[in-house]
Amino acid sequence: MESKALYDSILDRSKRITWQDDCYVDLQSASGSAASRAESEDPDWVQKHHDLLQRFCTASFLEVALAHLGKVDAVSSADETKIRGATRLHEQVNMLTTIVTGNGAQSSDALRAFIEASDSQVAQLVVNHDAMVKEHKEVLLRRYEQIRDRDSVSCPKLNVCSRTLLLVDGLSDIQQKEHDLMQVGATRGRRRNHLRQLGLTKLLEPLTRVSLPPRVSLTVGVAGIGKTTWVRHFVRQWSQGVICADVSFVLPFAVCELNPVEKVSAEKLVKLAFPHITDPGVVLSGSCRTLLILDGLDEFRCTANFSDAAPCCDPKKEVAIDDLVTNIIRGNLLPDAAVWVTCRPGVASLIPGGLVDRVTEIPGFSPQDIRLFLDHHFSERDFASKMWAHLESHKILMVMCYIPSVCWIVADTLVYIMQSETGESLPRTCTELYAHFCSMKAEAGEPRGREPVKMEQLHGSNRKLLGNLGRLAFYGLLKHKYTFSEQDLRAYGIDLLLGQGSLGTGVLVREELALCTTYRFTHLTVQEFLAATFYHISSKRAIFDLFSESTVSWPKIGFQNHFRSAFQHSQQAEDGHLDVFVRFLTGLLSPPALKPLAGLLAAGKDEGNQKAFAAGFLQGLLVSGGGAVSLRAVNLAYCLHELQHAELLRSVEEDLQLGSLAGKLTRAHCVVLGYLLHVSPECSEQTNLTGSLNYATVKSLLPQLLYCSCLRLENNHFKDDVMELLGSLLSAKDCHIQKMSLAENAIGNKGAKALSRALLVNRTLTSLNLRNNNIGSKGTKFLAGALKMNQVLVSINFQNNAIEEEGAQALAEVLHCNRKLVSLNLRKNTIGAGGARRIADALKTNRTLRKLILCSNQLGDKGTVALAEALAVNHTLLSLQLQSNSISNKGMTALTKALRLNRGLVSLNLRENSIGVEGAKNMAHALQENHCLQELDLTANLLHDEGVQAIAGAIKFNRGLTSLHLQWNFIKASATKALAHALLCNGTMQLLDLQENAIGNEGVIFLAEALKTNDSLRTLCLQGVSASTSGAIAMAEALATNGTLQTLDLRGNTVGMEGAKALANALKSNRSLKSLNLQENSLGMDGAIFIATALKGNHQLTYINLQGNGIGESGAKVISDAIRASATGCVVDI
Repeated sequence: MESKALYDSILDRSKRITWQDDCYVDLQSASGSAASRAESEDPDWVQKHHDLLQRFCTASFLEVALAHLGKVDAVSSADETKIRGATRLHEQVNMLTTIVTGNGAQSSDALRAFIEASDSQVAQLVVNHDAMVKEHKEVLLRRYEQIRDRDSVSCPKLNVCSRTLLLVDGLSDIQQKEHDLMQVGATRGRRRNHLRQLGLTKLLEPLTRVSLPPRVSLTVGVAGIGKTTWVRHFVRQWSQGVICADVSFVLPFAVCELNPVEKVSAEKLVKLAFPHITDPGVVLSGSCRTLLILDGLDEFRCTANFSDAAPCCDPKKEVAIDDLVTNIIRGNLLPDAAVWVTCRPGVASLIPGGLVDRVTEIPGFSPQDIRLFLDHHFSERDFASKMWAHLESHKILMVMCYIPSVCWIVADTLVYIMQSETGESLPRTCTELYAHFCSMKAEAGEPRGREPVKMEQLHGSNRKLLGNLGRLAFYGLLKHKYTFSEQDLRAYGIDLLLGQGSLGTGVLVREELALCTTYRFTHLTVQEFLAATFYHISSKRAIFDLFSESTVSWPKIGFQNHFRSAFQHSQQAEDGHLDVFVRFLTGLLSPPALKPLAGLLAAGKDEGNQKAFAAGFLQGLLVSGGGAVSLRAVNLAYCLHELQHAELLRSVEEDLQLGSLAGKLTRAHCVVLGYLLHVSPECSEQTNLTGSLNYATVKSLLPQLLYCSCLRLENNHFKDDVMELLGSLLSAKDCHIQKMSLAENAIGNKGAKALSRALLVNRTLTSLNLRNNNIGSKGTKFLAGALKMNQVLVSINFQNNAIEEEGAQALAEVLHCNRKLVSLNLRKNTIGAGGARRIADALKTNRTLRKLILCSNQLGDKGTVALAEALAVNHTLLSLQLQSNSISNKGMTALTKALRLNRGLVSLNLRENSIGVEGAKNMAHALQENHCLQELDLTANLLHDEGVQAIAGAIKFNRGLTSLHLQWNFIKASATKALAHALLCNGTMQLLDLQENAIGNEGVIFLAEALKTNDSLRTLCLQGVSASTSGAIAMAEALATNGTLQTLDLRGNTVGMEGAKALANALKSNRSLKSLNLQENSLGMDGAIFIATALKGNHQLTYINLQGNGIGESGAKVISDAIRASATGCVVDI
């Protein structure tokens, strides 16, 4: 029946609609038509479907609907005009539904009937969308609830629910070119420099209010990091309505299930995978938001070819499966669907960057996460702490644990060994660990509930299976094949009906997917280990090249030839996919690694000779070659570690830690150094190459220095050519360097220019030390230009670079615009008063700089006055150092006026200037008002007693100052008395330094009396104050009652034997003093004996200095015996 007749019949209740040839439905009957029943049961149908109309209605559909409604008089011409008059489509739809419902049931029924009768996609979505989505979610939830990853029952703080993705700016070089474990080893699992963290709820959302949601999202991560776990969790969350409510359909595909498919259309593929979707065209049309998930692109049997793939835009057209995937990602097919691709980084690099809108990365476990993981899952019998201690002492195993699935393998294996009663030591290498893992899986196949099977019999039943699994693993590895079909398993002689708990099901995982059933090894490393076991055994009897499975090759006889062949192929593999395979192959030559596999592998009689051969062969490869140390070369050092031939590795590590690599960096040493930077956090976090490098060694080590955290390259005589190399290092996307010291070199302005280019793009370097170079004002300008753009560097040291006023001006311009720089050191640069004025002007607007060092710059009073003006308005600078700048009372007056207004500065260094009594009095006035300043250094000025007395008067009331340095200020007893009285009232002062002032015994006695009451002072420095026995006795009496002083410095006085005796008696009862310096105090041997006696009774002292006291050998022996007897924690300099 035509549509018009249908609508006429609905409006005319007297008419009957022919239902079939032999029956009809009476529209007027109470139990009549479906339309009348719907009307009575659901009168608000239009309102209920309003949101769907808003969401899916198109302009063309609206026009057809209006035309029809006008014909059947459901809306008037005025209504049509009013609806068309609305400017936006959603406003027109709003107005339509409002008018139709306002016109009564007849108009609503007409609109409903029109929509239900229409065969357009819009109408189908409005009518069926909610039911289709509900059914689809139920199907996915049933499907994915059956697959519960081990992660889902993991520690709540570590599972997917509580973790986030890292939004990154593309892939780094190492991600694109290297093996997964090499990536993790080089970066030690540290998070890349990322733009922000992104939860699953934000995966498909725009990043800003003005940006668009991504069409193609790419999530990368190494094998075992949890990509599929994230996808499954996302699907479950979406199916439960928790996230992405605006997405109508999520279509998840494991890419490996596409491998059996040859040709297919997009619509047919959806129909095959999701049979409940009766009309895939509606889902893929673009009318509703659809997300297509391609999980594991690296497991695709075809190499995605984005340059030569035949274009296809028709979702109904059948094309080759690789062309289908390529066209979907390109946007030729399903351009309106969002696509989420997960992949290992190496294959992800094949996708042109312009096609990907968003790249995220799954972070691995941090060391803290690993500890939390162990504590949560293996807390019984102290297993967790034992495993943690073992991982900390064997860093290469710790690095492996950054990958969650490998962390399970490591932890399960270690617990298995600890639970066994064999008393075996825990594995020290990866090969040992995986040998125990396979042994564990083989033993798990022993049937329970009957007499134990002998281990020889048990292993014998698995030996053939291990060989077949190894062959499958090896040739799969060569083909970059990581998932296998049942046909593949049969081809390699592997029985599909493997007994439950056997070796096969222990290392192989069976996955039943929508389109097929696949098998994979529990992790890539398990496949690589089994491949190595196959090659290890086969190489002893094979007469042809094992790398040529199905082709004829030249004869190759003997283990050594096959071993060389494996390394030749590994070294030539640009992507490093054989790196871990050859590590395991080498490790299997070590007896401790073969022991767990006894019975599973047939060990030859010449294993010892083979190990010696392998060690010599690897060391030969280490010294061969030239140029930069590549990761292929570093892998050789990994192999030496697996072989447990570690003499060279230990030697280089010791030299690096002692800073004694100078003159020793041969090619082999450079390779081993690269290895240490991978596996040793201590070496990479503090890489001290001071005085060890030249241009050639820098060029050689350059690729491996990328992964250092703190790099010290001091005193290497570097010139500008080396800076070109280091500039390329800092410019690399893989760069992890956070701190770099280039102090004590010969860097000129050209070298500074090379560094400046690097700073424009570097995103990791936070601290740069250029102390004592030849940068000059020109080089400073280059660097200043970069600092205006750089948003990472927070500390830079220009000390002693002759930057002068011109350079200071350039840096002042940086302070005007840079909002990241926190510390700036310009010590000894002769910037003069003019340079100080430029910097002072910048400080008036800068609000980020916290530390400014301008010592030894000839600022004078003029420069100081300018800085004082800045301090009056800048309340964010915390530390200002103005040592040795010829500042007199005039400059001091300006500074103290500023301090009365300033509420930010906490540290002020005015050492070695010409500040006199007047300046001291002005400072005293300032301290009465300023309670923010905590550290004040007035060493080596001209304060005298009168000036210090004024400051002492202020200290009585000041509640901020914690540290006061007054050495070399011509202070005598009267001023000391004033300071002592001040300490009776002051409760904040923690350090008082009066060194080299002639305060004498009288002054010391005043201070001692104050210490009997004061409970805030922690450090008292009285070096060279002309104190003798009486002063020492008074101080001893104070120590007997004082419970807070921790450091007492009495160097260069004349305490003598009696003074030592008094101090020794005090130490027997004092429990706060930790450091005592009695250097050059004429103690003699008797005084030393008194102190030794005190050491036997005092257990708080951690340091004591008795040098220069004429103690002699016998006195030294007494003290040494005392230390050994009861004060082992105390360091004594004799």
